[in-house]
Amino acid sequence: MPLPSVDRIFAALGDQSRLAIVHLLLDGHLRTAGDIAAHLSLPTSTCSYHLSKLLNSGLTVCKADGAYRFPVLRREELNEDFPGLLDLIARFGIPNS
Repeated sequence: MPLPSVDRIFAALGDQSRLAIVHLLLDGHLRTAGDIAAHLSLPTSTCSYHLSKLLNSGLTVCKADGAYRFPVLRREELNEDFPGLLDLIARFGIPNS
């Protein structure tokens, strides 16, 4: 699946909750939606909504392991097509509101 256009990437990353999820996923640990929601203090339904947006934008894929589903960043493709983007997110983290 090809990566989306730059406007779709930035539209997806323009929400602070989605940016926080991407920042969390950068460590490479597999987490369920419930794990992510708990870590970021988000309601599970809100987290699921944002994970769906990240999946539909093409920033993540869903890795299945039995009954569990894990969102995973498309790190290699993102680094190839948008070099430095993930490094910026990792370096600067999440802006305070």
